[in-house]
Amino acid sequence: MADEVFRHDGYMSEFEAGIVSVDGEEVALDCTAFYPGGGGQVCDTGTMNGLPVTEVYYKGREIVHRVPGNDFRPGMRVWCSLDWDRRFDLMMGHTGEHLLFSSLKRQDPELAITKIFIGPEDKYVILNRDVGWDTIGAALETANRAIRDNLPVRKTVMSRDDPDLEKVRIKLDRIAEGEEITVVSIGDIDLSACSGVHVMETGELETIFVDRKVSAGKDGVAVHFKVGKAAQDSAMALANLCLRIIDETGSKPEDVVKTVSNMRHDLALAAESRRTATRQRVREMVPEDFGGIRVYRGLFADADRKTLTEAAETFKSSGGVAAFVSVSDTVSVILASGDPKVDCRKILSAVLGAFGGRGGGKPDFAQGGASDPAKGEGIYGALLAEIGKL
Repeated sequence: MADEVFRHDGYMSEFEAGIVSVDGEEVALDCTAFYPGGGGQVCDTGTMNGLPVTEVYYKGREIVHRVPGNDFRPGMRVWCSLDWDRRFDLMMGHTGEHLLFSSLKRQDPELAITKIFIGPEDKYVILNRDVGWDTIGAALETANRAIRDNLPVRKTVMSRDDPDLEKVRIKLDRIAEGEEITVVSIGDIDLSACSGVHVMETGELETIFVDRKVSAGKDGVAVHFKVGKAAQDSAMALANLCLRIIDETGSKPEDVVKTVSNMRHDLALAAESRRTATRQRVREMVPEDFGGIRVYRGLFADADRKTLTEAAETFKSSGGVAAFVSVSDTVSVILASGDPKVDCRKILSAVLGAFGGRGGGKPDFAQGGASDPAKGEGIYGALLAEIGKL
């Protein structure tokens, strides 16, 4: 079993090692500083005798390095180099995740982690439930104060029968019997079981910033964050965006949240008004005769799509044809038919294709659209003309 250097020295980026075995692209060494991934953190990459190490992972109890195109043999000595910028970013990210979650948990003791992901392009922690931006703001204040205080980040090993283990944030069921328990402490802020690689002092993080949160489905809510220069850049970009929004709304900075909330309320009222008007209009529709085909037709301005779809299905079920075009920022088209003479897919494809749009569906129901709203009336006319030819 290889000496896992990363467990006691996360800052070693270059080392010499002996090759234990080679199986195609898979190379095992007698010692390695490459972290094979774990705890939500992705693996290291780098080079081995100048050849790219593209992946590192456990295979059984051995750490395997994927080195495409190698001609290595057991017993050879090789010089290994980690992609240090990538490794240090991951170290900062993993330490930042500990700091962020512990700060969030101080605000809401019932929070729990569902999943973690620490990669070069994205870093997030999935929580068991949603948290408000006020809670996130307070947590970030705590976390960034800890960064400014440059607290020590220490790694120790504990046994399962250690009474102090009850103070540690840990999921014992994920740690095999006999496996050592590595515990990472951040000052007196956090004590967590973790075998990943971390920085030595919180000051190395420079800054931590949450830039978005999104639903993670049944897993909970994903809180995305950045550290270091990336955090500073993201904070500056979002601050600039907020200033533009403040300017566009004519609001004071301290009032912008209330202003946007009022605007959302007004938009919701306007949308409901459009839905009501659309429902009223389709209820009053009477079919027109197009050579024996009963056609319910309408050209709408920014109509509710769900209402039009439901109406089209109703008219189709009665044996009629529904031809609806709605124009807003784009053109939306719905064609439904309960008359076998009208092939909706064929007609819609021909009409929209002539106007640079796209559509598809089935012979009895098709939908599509075009990007240019100025083509709405032309599409509507062409749609009716095609039906009239049947």
